[in-house]
Amino acid sequence: MTEAQSSPSDLNSPTPDGVELKDLPSKEKKVLRQAIAGSALGNAVEWFDYGVYSYVAGYVASAFFPGDYGLVLTFGVLALSFVFRPLGGFILGPLGDKLGRQKVMVITIIMMTIPTTLIGVLPTFDAIGVLAPVLLLACRIVQGFSTGGEYGGAAVFMAEYAPDKRRGFFGSFLEFGTLAGTGAAALVCTLLTMVVGTDGMTDGWWRLPFLLTLPLGAVALWLRVRLQEPPVFSEASEHHETTKQPFRDLFRGYWRQILMLVAFVVLLNISDYMVLTYMPTYLSSVLGHSAIQSNFTLIIIIAIMMIVITPLGRLSDTIGRKAVLYTAAIGTIVLALPAFLLIQTTNAGMQFLGVGILGILLVIMLSSISSTLPAMFPTQVRYSGFAIGYNVSTAIFGGTTAAVNEFMIKATGSNLFPAWYLIGAGIVGLIGIAFMRETAGRSLRGSQLPGENDVELVERGYDLIKPITGAINLPSAK
Repeated sequence: MTEAQSSPSDLNSPTPDGVELKDLPSKEKKVLRQAIAGSALGNAVEWFDYGVYSYVAGYVASAFFPGDYGLVLTFGVLALSFVFRPLGGFILGPLGDKLGRQKVMVITIIMMTIPTTLIGVLPTFDAIGVLAPVLLLACRIVQGFSTGGEYGGAAVFMAEYAPDKRRGFFGSFLEFGTLAGTGAAALVCTLLTMVVGTDGMTDGWWRLPFLLTLPLGAVALWLRVRLQEPPVFSEASEHHETTKQPFRDLFRGYWRQILMLVAFVVLLNISDYMVLTYMPTYLSSVLGHSAIQSNFTLIIIIAIMMIVITPLGRLSDTIGRKAVLYTAAIGTIVLALPAFLLIQTTNAGMQFLGVGILGILLVIMLSSISSTLPAMFPTQVRYSGFAIGYNVSTAIFGGTTAAVNEFMIKATGSNLFPAWYLIGAGIVGLIGIAFMRETAGRSLRGSQLPGENDVELVERGYDLIKPITGAINLPSAK
């Protein structure tokens, strides 16, 4: 079926799969569970790596960048690796639209796992000099390139598998993986520090969490090689609705969607990396709080976020994605400064409340992004649009969050800079949300934008109540 032949009923009706996991046939239920597990575990591996790198950043700095600016350089390496995420998006995204989602997801999990594991065995600056940080940067570059296709692929894969009316609920499991990976990194690094002490970590125990990536990645790879392409993409392929030139088609027809996505992801990623990766460093290195106490504070916050994320995803299926995202954006603008003022107090309860406010605002966003962002593009360019737009924004604003905050705090002497940074991000994100379509409940099938036929949907709704009202006539939406 071509774009011109796609009907509103095809594009905007719910999938026949049912609306609850328990209602699906046993075979489809098993396939959906495998899709959730394969997508979410890969995302958990990605964020386990980012979490570990942030939690042991001080020890990595000592090993590879001795000197006063070791921590800044350590986060600088992380920021430079993010420069290669758009390259990964530009290459892996179109491949996902041409070759299939599953094949590229297998490639990305391999490319993420190997360099992260290698960081755990790299020689230090004292052993081989400047070659040590060069090798560290090389590992992070490969990892950055691979993640340029990882998150977009996982989100698109899960969204195209999920029933339309429960895409928010099922999509939230992908970000459950994000929180699980980050929480696992925090727990592993904290317990390891408690067992071996700071001296033991400095002597080389900081390497162990990186080595744990290998078995996690192996399990994720095993799950992904068993997956089949999602039905939405398979149907598009059968109906010849895919494209051999997704990059060209994307920028010819959907550049506005890319701009909307980039604007929103400014808020998403600055919040994400501020709370999940930079906060431990901010609490301990900047504010001088106990590292172990700070880590456990974040572990508890992440656990709470994991509990509420799937109910929030379900809520987005009911009230719509935009209502949820507006709440998060406006809340960030209004509450970021009060939250950081609470974090800077000497009262542990107030500090917990401050981090908790930031965590709740973040999880409100996370709960619906895996269902919102893939639905901004039609099937034939969905992987490309998501991967390119998301990773361009992430490279500029996400991976640089820690380095920018560290530098600006040192340059200005103000520990409140992160709050103002979040407020600015909230304003930019709010603009992106305002221009988005509401896509809750809309089908991802077909070659048109999800939600494009909302006028037809409204007309059909009025047709249903016409026998009652007896007098409503709408002009044709065509």
